Amino acid sequence: MNVHKMFEKRDGRRTLMVIAMVAGLVVLTGCESQADTQAGAEQGPPPPQVSVAQVLVEDVELWDAFTGRIEAVETVDLRPRVSGYIESVNYSEGQEVEKGDVLFVIDQRPYRAELERAEAELQRARARAELARSEAARAEALSQSRSISREELDQRRAAAATAEADILAAQAIAETARLNMEFTEVRAPIAGRTGRALVTPGNLVSEATPLTRIVALDRVHVHFHSDEQAYLRYDAMSRNGERAEFRGSSLPVRVGLANDEGYPYRGEVDFVDNHLDAEAGTILTRAVLDNSEGRFAPGMYARVQLLAGSAEDTLLIDDKAVLTDQDRKYVYVVDAEGRAMRRDVQLGRMADGLRVVAAGLEPGDQVVVNGAQRIFFPGMPVAAESVDMRGQAEGGNELAARP
Repeated sequence: MNVHKMFEKRDGRRTLMVIAMVAGLVVLTGCESQADTQAGAEQGPPPPQVSVAQVLVEDVELWDAFTGRIEAVETVDLRPRVSGYIESVNYSEGQEVEKGDVLFVIDQRPYRAELERAEAELQRARARAELARSEAARAEALSQSRSISREELDQRRAAAATAEADILAAQAIAETARLNMEFTEVRAPIAGRTGRALVTPGNLVSEATPLTRIVALDRVHVHFHSDEQAYLRYDAMSRNGERAEFRGSSLPVRVGLANDEGYPYRGEVDFVDNHLDAEAGTILTRAVLDNSEGRFAPGMYARVQLLAGSAEDTLLIDDKAVLTDQDRKYVYVVDAEGRAMRRDVQLGRMADGLRVVAAGLEPGDQVVVNGAQRIFFPGMPVAAESVDMRGQAEGGNELAARP
C-alpha cells in the first residue's frame, strides 16, 4: 500500500469541504447585507429642516433710491472790500464762527487818516454854509429897503444853496471814508465753519483776493438726479391724484451716508429743476436736511430715497426666500401635508426691507425663508419650523448656518 498517496487523497477531500463551507458563509452574509440595505432604503432619510414664514399683508410706502451729494445751503468765498496789508488773522482755521465775527484786519492807518480828513472837510463845508446862509439872510433884509441890487441878492442866494450842496458832498465823502474804515475789519457775513486762511499777515490784498471760505452748517442740501422714467411716472401719478405734485410740495426723503445702514435721516424736497439734462436724461432734485448736530459736511456722498407712492394690502416676503431658475423667480411654499411646492412669482420693489410680490402668492401662504437649498425637488417632504417674516429679514439667516 502506498501510504503517501492515501494521505494526499484525504487532504484533497478536506480542502474541498473547507472551500464549500466558506462559500456558504459568503452567500449567507450577502443575503443578510442585501436584506439590511433594502430595509434601510424602505425607511429613507429624515425630511430636511426648513424655516417657513407666513406672507405678510400690509399697507406700505414705496420709495425710489438715488445717489447724491451733500452741499451747503450757504457758501461764501470771503474777499476784502478794500485793499491793504493784512495786519492780523483773528480765527483758527476750521473754526465755527458767528455772523459779524472779525476774521481779518487790514492795516487801518491810511483809512483812519482819510476818515479824519473827510470829517474835517465836512466841518469846513458846514462853516461855509453857515456863513453863506447869514449873508443870504442879510441880503434879503437889504433887498427890502432896496439897498442891494437884485443881482447881488441872487448871488448870495446861490452861494447859500451851493454851500448846502457842499455839505451833502462832504457828508458822502465822510461816509465813504467811514465805510472803508469799517471794511478794514473783514467780518463773517454768515454763521458757519471757516476754511483754510488763504493769506497770512503781511500780505497785500485787494478786492479780488480770496481770503477764506465759509459754509453754513445749520442746514444742508442734498442734490440728486432722478431719471426721466421716474420723472414721467411721478408726473403721471400727480395728474391722477395718486401723490402730491413733484414741484411745489414738500415730498419726504430719507438719507443715509456711506457708513450708515438704511436711511436714518429725514428731509424734504425743496427744489426741482426746470429742465432735464439732455445728455444724461436726468433732472436735478434738491432736498434740505437739518444739520444742527453737524453730522453732514459739504461734498459727502449720500444715498437718497424719495417717496414714490403707497400701496394697500401688499404681499411682502423676505428677499432671501426668492430663488432663480434662468429668467424666472420662484419660492417654495409648504402645504398642509408638509410638502414643499414650487410657486413662480412676479416681484416688485423693496419696501421696508421686504420684497413686494405682485403675483404668485396668496395671503396665508407659508414660504420657505431658510433651508431652501435642502429641497431637491418640488413635493419633497420637509420639517417646517415657523418663524416671523419680518424678524428673518432683520435678523439674518440662522438656519442656513446649521450643518
